[in-house]
Amino acid sequence: MRRVLLSLAAAAASVAVASPAFANEARVEARGGAVWSNGDTEATAGIAAGYDFDLGQSTFAGVEVSADKMLTSNTKVAFGFNARAGAKLGETTKLYALGGYTTEPCDACKGSWGAGAGFQQAFGKSLYGKLEYRHDFVGGLPDSNSVVAGVGVRF
Repeated sequence: MRRVLLSLAAAAASVAVASPAFANEARVEARGGAVWSNGDTEATAGIAAGYDFDLGQSTFAGVEVSADKMLTSNTKVAFGFNARAGAKLGETTKLYALGGYTTEPCDACKGSWGAGAGFQQAFGKSLYGKLEYRHDFVGGLPDSNSVVAGVGVRF
C-alpha cells in the first residue's frame, strides 16, 4: 500500500511540474485607461472575466466578457464580448491579438467591432498585470482607440 501511495504521489508531482504555464485558466481583472476619438480623450475603468484554453505548449485561445465605463457624464456601461489568441512566451508571459463586439457606451453612441493586441505578465502563482490596445470600428461615426492597464487573478 505504501508503494502505491508513493507511486501516486510521484505521478501527481510529475504531472504538476510538467503542466505548461497558463494552461486552461480562468481569470478576473480590474482595469483602467484612456479612450480617444476625434480629438477628445476620456478616462475609462472596468472589469473583465475570461477563460483561456491551452492549444499546446506555446499557444492559447480564450474568451472574455467585460464591463467598462468612460468616466464622464452622459455615458453608460459598455459590455464587451471578445476572443483572444496568442503565444505563451515562457512560463509567465502572453502576447495576444483580440477582437470582438462592444455595446454602445452612451445613448447617442453606437456599438462597435474592435481589434487589438495585448501583453500579459504573471506576478507569482496567481496575480497578473496586462497592457492592451484596441481600435474600435464605429459605423457612421469616427473610430475610437483605447489603451488599458489591468491587474487580475488567475485560477
